[in-house]
Amino acid sequence: MEKIRLTKDFYFQAGHALFGHDGVCKNLHGHNYKLSVTVVGHPITDRSSPKLGMVIDFSELKEIVVKHVITYFDHCTILNVSTDHEKIAKLLEEQGHKVMKVDYNPTCEMMLIDFSLRIKDNLPSKVFLHSLTLYETRDSYAYWINEDIRAQ
Repeated sequence: MEKIRLTKDFYFQAGHALFGHDGVCKNLHGHNYKLSVTVVGHPITDRSSPKLGMVIDFSELKEIVVKHVITYFDHCTILNVSTDHEKIAKLLEEQGHKVMKVDYNPTCEMMLIDFSLRIKDNLPSKVFLHSLTLYETRDSYAYWINEDIRAQ
């Protein structure tokens, strides 16, 4: 049977600041992110399965991504706490704000690496993470492809 790629889009809002950046993105600011998650696998052929013909039910993929990514990153401020931004994170938390503390500069690129790790190990067997695309704006985005890892 043919392999099929399946994609679901997710939307979330978050703020961040890029430590050490030489432009305006060093300042706290926010984005309306769009995350496209593509998985690959063979459609289920078991005629007794309620998921016959599916690689994965869209609702199951949604549950995985919401649980492991969106819940953490939606409506928060993402800060690299291995830098001086740790102080900002602490101050925001003390004021009751939701902060996602990471150990990387929260660029679109680094967020994709983080998201890939959060998603791929939580997929059902025989369903594999193929790629992720993260839009910071309508026309600025980065994408991660699993095959690139194997090609290194």
